[in-house]
Amino acid sequence: MGAGHAGLAASHFLRDRSIDHVVLERGEVANSWRRERWDSLRLLTPNWQSRLPGHHYQGPDPDGYMTMGEVVEFIERFATVSGAPVRTGTNVTSVRRAGDGYQVTTSSGAISCRSVVIASGACNRPVVPPFAGAVPSSVTQITPFDYRGPDRLPEGGVLVVGASATGVQLAAELRRSGRPVILSVGEHVRLPRLYRGRDVLWWMDASGVWDQRHDEVDDLARARRLPSPQLAGTPGRGTLDLNVLAAMGVELVGRWAAVSDGRALFSGGLRNVFSLADLKMGRLLDTFDEWARAHGRDADVGPPERFAPTRVPEPARWRLDLSSGEIRTIVWATGFRPDYGWLEVPVVDEKGRLRHEGGVVGGPGLYALGLPVLRRRKSTFIHGVEDDAREVVGHLARHLPVRR
Repeated sequence: MGAGHAGLAASHFLRDRSIDHVVLERGEVANSWRRERWDSLRLLTPNWQSRLPGHHYQGPDPDGYMTMGEVVEFIERFATVSGAPVRTGTNVTSVRRAGDGYQVTTSSGAISCRSVVIASGACNRPVVPPFAGAVPSSVTQITPFDYRGPDRLPEGGVLVVGASATGVQLAAELRRSGRPVILSVGEHVRLPRLYRGRDVLWWMDASGVWDQRHDEVDDLARARRLPSPQLAGTPGRGTLDLNVLAAMGVELVGRWAAVSDGRALFSGGLRNVFSLADLKMGRLLDTFDEWARAHGRDADVGPPERFAPTRVPEPARWRLDLSSGEIRTIVWATGFRPDYGWLEVPVVDEKGRLRHEGGVVGGPGLYALGLPVLRRRKSTFIHGVEDDAREVVGHLARHLPVRR
């Protein structure tokens, strides 16, 4: 279910094994890329890394970053060349056990099948904290699903909540438009765009960090919850971290903890949050350096680098009067979660997360693709789904119920 890159990759390997199947899609092929992204967004991964089974980027700018239109075209082309049996405009309303298989109810009727691969994505619904309901009605609240560009927002200041890839990109775009911007920062992953002359994601790929398997990760639950790294796919290939944002005039405050009497209350401890992100980045860069030495690659790249610590604003304000007019819009860049409201099988935990082991879900014949660190650290990226899909479909093929 789902005709994004994960569902289409599964279809490719099912077709290779001559397993009859259908790909159900509520909208169009690559629907999330079409409908749930802002206008200026580009992929975080360089174009040369855009690859699906038998289908690679072949354009003139391998080191660039695809626009959303280019991503849609890339995935559409893969759907065409792979001959995926996609049924668009087909909304799945329920999946339940039926005999030795499943009954899938859709807006176009019911389907009986032996197995189901859930490839509906990890970002179906934006996460907004409960205290958003206490924000004064004079302040407009939106999520990245609603955001298209600065010109669509009310005039005035913007509070962006969340400092992962989405939060820092939106804060930068809004600030460049001339607006006052405050960024509320919690746990984040800091990375340079380029390291030793190569894209930092080249290092993740070449050094094998991205190939680390789910059963090799020390704290898998935490790894699956990590925010996306502070990266932007800009033509200039520039770093977009908190120091860059502060230099642009973005005000940094702590994690938004509560609302009291119309005031946003921010936690302290920015210094510790920044130090932890800096420390983790340094350890990752050490891993890259060690790999380069061990594999004789030092001569192929620039010299080792280290980056200035994240500067702590002094003093960082800890409260903000939301009724003062200083802030007219809040953008909740506080993450996303999958939506399994249609899944009538007891395989979802109390926090709404799918219980699975490397994409093999607890229910027999039920599988998943496209979730964070599903089988490898690269699982959610376009180029990361091929290996996962091959293995998940291999497991599915070996365990198909025998027809009597």
